[in-house]
Amino acid sequence: MFEKEMHAGWGDMGFNSHMRNTAYLDKSGDVRMMFFSENGFSMNEFIRQRIGPIIMKDEMEYFRDIRLLEKIRVTLSVAGLSEDGSRFLMRNDFFLESGGLAARVTSMGGWMGLVERKLLVPPEALLNAVRSLGRTDDFQTLPSAVKG
Repeated sequence: MFEKEMHAGWGDMGFNSHMRNTAYLDKSGDVRMMFFSENGFSMNEFIRQRIGPIIMKDEMEYFRDIRLLEKIRVTLSVAGLSEDGSRFLMRNDFFLESGGLAARVTSMGGWMGLVERKLLVPPEALLNAVRSLGRTDDFQTLPSAVKG
């Protein structure tokens, strides 16, 4: 399982003195991009290959508050994948330093060709990186995003 340690910063806080919902989305995106970068797909590599991840839907679940400057552990796993890799479900779990699950973000996405501006099958190396992620207990096979 891929994971990163982070802190809830000042800019992550909302009016009710806990981490705001959009901060979860920001940290989820950061952890996804850290994973891709550490697996050979930095932003420059995405640009070079003229492909990029696109998120079409996020589902958020909250269990416990995360407060200012709390240390958190954010994991990344795959909850769904089409056989050709053109569509994915990635899940970020947010854990408190005590180990308790604070929140979960499940993101549905795919790979967009930056020239064609449509969903496509990712390069084999990128698909292999996604396949290397740990799978969730509720993993599902998704339909392809590519019509053919």
